[in-house]
Amino acid sequence: MKTPDQLNAAFGLEGKLKFIAGKGGLVMIEIDSGLASATISTYAGQVLSYQPRGQDHDLFFMSDAAFLQAGKAIKGGVPVCWPWFGPDLEDKGRPAHGFVRNRQWEVRATADNDSVIKVILGGQASDQTREIWPVEFDLSIEITVGDSLEIALITRNLGSQPITITQGLHSYFAVGDITRAQVQGLEQKTYIDKLDNAAEKTQQGAVVIDAETDRIYLDVEGPLTIADEAMGRKITIGSRGSNSAVVWNPWVDTTARMADLADDDYQRMICVETTNAGPDQVMLEGHGEYRLVANFRID
Repeated sequence: MKTPDQLNAAFGLEGKLKFIAGKGGLVMIEIDSGLASATISTYAGQVLSYQPRGQDHDLFFMSDAAFLQAGKAIKGGVPVCWPWFGPDLEDKGRPAHGFVRNRQWEVRATADNDSVIKVILGGQASDQTREIWPVEFDLSIEITVGDSLEIALITRNLGSQPITITQGLHSYFAVGDITRAQVQGLEQKTYIDKLDNAAEKTQQGAVVIDAETDRIYLDVEGPLTIADEAMGRKITIGSRGSNSAVVWNPWVDTTARMADLADDDYQRMICVETTNAGPDQVMLEGHGEYRLVANFRID
């Protein structure tokens, strides 16, 4: 892994983007472009923070108890779930949500276009990944920081045989009070209730959280909105390459069992995830490419 000094020499942007040594020895990218500030971990390829100029609060939730160390997933920001979302459906003992959210990514490029900053991170198949998933691939993430935040996850199948993946941008949004927040745009959508034996149900009205929630919404169209009454803001979530969305909040009991969440963290977060999950799967032909894109804006 390259040092912050080496990365700054190759990819730093004077006054706007720098690499620093973060907690647990992780290398962080700090951005302050004038339009927005952001923090990205090169470990896990993960956006941890984003705050547009003039906004009082960060877009994302990050637990004070989050693990910031190699080999652990980071609870907060936008973890990358790939090449499968959720548990290992082949029951091979592989980690939930795939294997890239607890690995080091390489820095491929940075750019400044009128204070809109782009960072590209990535990785390819290795002997280590082939033991877990015997596929030749290239995976990259393009993170664009401006008055909105856009994240594009690009999968390239480098082999000649088709592959099937599920994936997700597991975004943890900060809210002032979960009981005064709601998700709009999923009304009348069918969802799979993962807490009720995968029963299919229909969403009635906006999504409100008053208990543990873990749902895959199907046939999702158009932008979603988190109405955060306590912070007096609305978060708009746009997507491309996604026909599903996951809404998750661990609530009281599950939060208490998680070492990387404080007992009351469920009150200040909601995950509304841009996904290809459940029946929404992606098949890539040999040498094919697929882009999953999420765009986040605060109003």
